[in-house]
Formats: sequence, structure tokens, C-alpha cells
Amino acid sequence: MSLLAPLGALGRAVLTFLASVGRVAIFAGRAISHILRPPFYPREFFNALLTIGWLSLPVVGLTAIFTGGALALQIYAGGARFSAEAVVPQIVAIGMVRELGPVLVGLMIAARVTSSIAAEIATMKVTEQIDALVTLSTNPMKYLVAPRVLAALITVPLLVGVGDIIGIGGGFGVAVYSLDFNPATYMINTVNFLEIRDVVSSLVKGGAFGLIAALMGCYYGMQSGRGAQGVGQATKGSVEAAAVLILAANFVLTGVFFSI
Repeated sequence: MSLLAPLGALGRAVLTFLASVGRVAIFAGRAISHILRPPFYPREFFNALLTIGWLSLPVVGLTAIFTGGALALQIYAGGARFSAEAVVPQIVAIGMVRELGPVLVGLMIAARVTSSIAAEIATMKVTEQIDALVTLSTNPMKYLVAPRVLAALITVPLLVGVGDIIGIGGGFGVAVYSLDFNPATYMINTVNFLEIRDVVSSLVKGGAFGLIAALMGCYYGMQSGRGAQGVGQATKGSVEAAAVLILAANFVLTGVFFSI
């Protein structure tokens, strides 16, 4: 029996993991189905648009501009070892658009929005506001989850696009004002190097990351335990799950677009 105990523990862990994946998949399916069916709650939707989109712009912009500037400096320093300093605009553009822009925006959304959604919904569950919604014949999935998921699907790709532009602008500023690049040549090299596929992959990643961030916040909020400890655990778990899933989804989507 002692020899089989590790296998039993491994089996229980695998079954627990698969059960969790199944619950999340069912929850995601229900959330998406509620987006497409009435009734709709435009006030909740526009509040979510404001919270997820507009109010996230400052942190996204600051993250992108500093990342683009640091990326330009690092590429210049590395390229100087091989007399390849001229590749700075091309590598900054492809790095920001295809990888760093979407991933960093996704992680910022996970830190800011996912935690906020989870804490809000978990608090509503603890204070029995969700039970009150059910009593009033209002479906919590449709009233709380669907508007936030739809808002994230719309706004996060836009945030990724803005973050890409600001990040490239940060690299441009460092290259022109600190590394003595010609502004016109830098912009021409950036525009000529990027392809439509790069931009499409960035926006698709933004949509996927927004969906993950909103779903994890709503799922952990709805599954929250009672009391302040339950709210804290739901918030922490939502951010951890969203961050890991965003990085995993980035790997999968990068492979998909690389093979096209």
C-alpha cells in the first residue's frame, strides 16, 4: 500500500485539476451564452466599459512607454556588440506588437481589473446581494458576469493597440533623443517592417487575454467563500489564475500565428 500511495495522491491531484478545468469551462460557456441572449443590462455594460477600458489607460500607457524605452536601450546595447545598432526600430516594433504589448497589457488588466471584479462579486456574495438578485428574479450570470466579459472582450484589444503605439513611441523617443537615430528613418523602418499579421495577432491576443481576465475575476468571485478571508482568497486566486492562463494562452497563440 505504501508504494501505491504516491500514485493515489497523484491521481487525486489530476482528478481535482480536471474537475476545476471542467467547472471553469462550463462557467465560460454559460457566460458567453448569456452575452448573446436577452435581457441586456446596458448600464452595467457601460460601467464595465468605463472601469475596464478608460480607467485602465494610465497604467497601460505608463507600462508601455517605459517598456518601449527600456527595450530600445537593451537592443541598442546588444546590437552594438555585433555592429547591428540599426535594427533597433524593427526589433522594438516586432517585440512590442507581437509579444510585450499584449502580454504586459494582459497582466496589467489581470492585476487591476481581475482583482477588482473578484473582490466586488465576492463581497456581493458575502453580503448576500447575489441572493437578493435571485430573489428579484434577476440572473446573476446575466447581470454581473455577461456585461463584464463583453466589456473586456471589446476594450482589452483596444488597450493593446494603444499600448503597442505608446510602446513604439517610447522606443522612438529613446532612440531619437538618446541614441541619435534619425526620426524619419526610424519611423520608416518601423512601418515597413510590421505586417498586417503582426497587428492582427496582437489584437487577437488582446481579446483572448481580456476574456480570460474577466472570466477569472467573475468565476472566483462567484465561487468565493464566506467572510473576509473568502473574499481575500477569491481575489488572490483570480489574479494568479488569470496571470498563468494569460501566459499560457500567449504561448499557444504565438505558436498558432507562427505556423500560419
